[in-house]
Amino acid sequence: MLTSKQRAYLRGLGNGCPAIMQIGKGGISENLIKTVSDALEARELVKLTVLENSGEEPRAVLNALCEALGAEGVSAVGRKIVLYRESKEKKTIELPK
Repeated sequence: MLTSKQRAYLRGLGNGCPAIMQIGKGGISENLIKTVSDALEARELVKLTVLENSGEEPRAVLNALCEALGAEGVSAVGRKIVLYRESKEKKTIELPK
């Protein structure tokens, strides 16, 4: 569980990151979950775009992905969502205490 200070720090890091994936009309599939999991392992912090044609609300997508991946939801602003999960192999982001 992230503290508000850690969440604010990650939100600041996420602002500068480009969105690496888009969630479209296919919604949340097993393939998408596997791809996002691999991206989280490599980067720890990922930004995704929820397209209008997906028919999903960004907050609902964020909650579903967090549950499926064991990740933390950092933010859902507009159609962009940011996820964080600490890497098992190479930790790159040092969170404030």
